[in-house]
Amino acid sequence: MPHMPKKAAGTPATVLLTAEKVPHTLHPYEVSPDAPNYGALVAQALGVAPKRLFKTLIAEVDGRLVVGVVPVTGDLDLKALAHAADGKRATLAERAAAERSSGYVRGGISPLGQRKRLPTVIDSSAQDLDLMYVSAGRRGLQVSLAPADLIRLTSATVAVIRS
Repeated sequence: MPHMPKKAAGTPATVLLTAEKVPHTLHPYEVSPDAPNYGALVAQALGVAPKRLFKTLIAEVDGRLVVGVVPVTGDLDLKALAHAADGKRATLAERAAAERSSGYVRGGISPLGQRKRLPTVIDSSAQDLDLMYVSAGRRGLQVSLAPADLIRLTSATVAVIRS
């Protein structure tokens, strides 16, 4: 039997993209997850404009978890997220709750392939881009894809949620 090279194990996000036949590209990088200006450093490491790089944050809106996807150049506007998710009040979820719900660790939370499918809101600035970058499901790995594909796969609402 010929020796077959081991395939690199994918993350739930990359497995989903492959299964759905969505065009995407993986981009490994090395930046400490504890570095200040983490998003800007990742954009720099990948050589992409920071407005293309989005962070995935999990918030609690009126007691239920909601995913917010915003450019690393801004912050998540919790009031706008609550409004977009038909809620009144939002706070960032505790790290443990976000990790437990998503199945990913902080710094590697992807909006795709989460353990529990949560309502997702993507900042409207994504629609101005041909390609956007989000975490591929682990620290040190981003995935680029068309915003329309991310919106479709997450059944996302699109709204202005950055501050």
